[in-house]
Parts: sequence; structure tokens; C-alpha cells
Amino acid sequence: MAKKDKKPSRLKQLWQVYKVTAKNDPSSAWLSILALLVALSLGIGIGLWVGGPFSIGLWSLSGLMSGVLIAMIIMSKRAERNAYLQIEGQAGAVGAVLDSQIRKSWRASSMPVAINPKSREAVYRMVGPAGVVLIGEGSSARLTQLLQDESRKVQRMAPGVTVHQLRVSTDEGGTRLYELLKTVYKLKKTLRRAEVTVVGNRLDAIGGASMPIPKGIDPLKARAPKRKV
Repeated sequence: MAKKDKKPSRLKQLWQVYKVTAKNDPSSAWLSILALLVALSLGIGIGLWVGGPFSIGLWSLSGLMSGVLIAMIIMSKRAERNAYLQIEGQAGAVGAVLDSQIRKSWRASSMPVAINPKSREAVYRMVGPAGVVLIGEGSSARLTQLLQDESRKVQRMAPGVTVHQLRVSTDEGGTRLYELLKTVYKLKKTLRRAEVTVVGNRLDAIGGASMPIPKGIDPLKARAPKRKV
């Protein structure tokens, strides 16, 4: 029997991601190096101020470790942004984000709840502490009608629940794909956890779109790195 190919280690995967990010976004590498040097210099400076070989060594090590951690955070954020930019504007991009990045306090599906077959624009739905968030993928007037129709459905099934409407597009006034979840999570909380479950179950009864989302991308290959929450 042929041996199965071993998956690359976690460290190797991170290194590959960072290499791609540095290539597509050179400033990310310089920012990471700068953060590392600043943290290391600060640690050495504190060690010299405290005095003594042990203190210098201890603070230098602390500065180095802090610098590495900050550099990794910077590269991770830039890698995530770069992944979003690569799929932005493609049909199903919002679904790819919702399939991999949702916090546990939110409910969402990678499948849209409404689709315009002509323009290939779609509406996705999230339910969470801020109420119901309808996310339109596109920028035409047809999408406006889709959002309004879905909003009426939500208000009919869950009267009194706050409904937000967002448009994900590169046009002026639209929400960029990499800012989508950050925008959603900043919305004012209006529902408790138990209420989120009740509202989500009611809306699930409505069903989703009558046809699948056009296959513009492969979410398994295009999704951004997962974050721990």
C-alpha cells in the first residue's frame, strides 16, 4: 500500500500563508519586522534601566516574544484581508465568509435566502444579538427590492425584531467584504441568546432561495483563515 501524503505541519502552513501575504502585500512584512524590532528594543531598554545581567536577559527575551506575537497578529490580519480581496466581487463571496468566520453567538448560512437569477445578486441572512442582518451581495436597484422583500418576510415572521440591511460591494456607500463581520459585530445588541434561538428557528421555517447560488468561487479554497473566538 502506498503511504498517504502527510499534511504539512501547522508551522509550515503558517509560513506558506505569510510568504503569500508578504508577496501580495509587501508592507505587511515591513510592519511585522518593525513591530518586532520596537518590542525587542523596548525590552532591552527596560532591562538596561532596571540593571543587572539577569534583568537585561529576561526583559530582552520578553521583548522578543512580545514582538514575535505582535508580528504574527499583524501578518494574520493582513493575510485575512488579502484572502477577502481575492474573492471580493465574485458570486458567493459573502457565503464563503459566513461559512468560516461566524461567532458562536450568531446564526448564518453560506446559502442565500434570495437570489436574482439575471444579475446573480443575492441576499444572505444572519441572526444574532443585534437582531436580523440581511446582507446584499451586489449594488443594483434589483438588490434593493430583494432586501426589502426579505425584510418584510422577517418582520412578518418575527415582529418587533430589529432588522438591519447591509450591501457588500466596492461601490461608494457599500460595505467591503473584509469589513463585513466587523460591521455586523458592532451593531447594537437587542436580543438575548434564547431569543436568538427562537428567532432563528422561526426564520428557518421560511426556507432559503429557490435555486442554488451561482458557482463563482470554491468556498473551500477561497475562505479566509479561521479565527478563534
